[in-house]
Amino acid sequence: MKKTICTLLMLTGLIISMSAQESDEEMITTTVSYYLDGGTNNDFETLKKAFHPSATMKFIRGGNYTEVNALEFFKKAIKPGPKQNRATKVEHISVSGNAASARLRIDYSNFYFIDYMNLLKIDGSWKIVNKIFHRQNK
Repeated sequence: MKKTICTLLMLTGLIISMSAQESDEEMITTTVSYYLDGGTNNDFETLKKAFHPSATMKFIRGGNYTEVNALEFFKKAIKPGPKQNRATKVEHISVSGNAASARLRIDYSNFYFIDYMNLLKIDGSWKIVNKIFHRQNK
């Protein structure tokens, strides 16, 4: 009887832990979807929901390391207009406590981006705090 109760308690703890993990993964998917959907629809206000105000974006352009504030970059880059012709996918999410990473793919007709997002759970919400990416011709 004592062994059965211990086993049930351990299983309950495992299920609760898995549910919390799934919940965080769902919340992260929502956050990165703000980024993907905002970019696809040329909607800066939606994209902005994904990022912490001080989030950085780091990349190589013309062989040179570049670092910018992500929201300042996107505010200049995103202009209202027709929906972009691209496909997006959340390829992988990894969560460790209040830190997470997500790998995203954005496909255009002749090239694609692989985005690596670092996220933190801040005041109960997941926010992108850093983005690095690679652009690859098809």
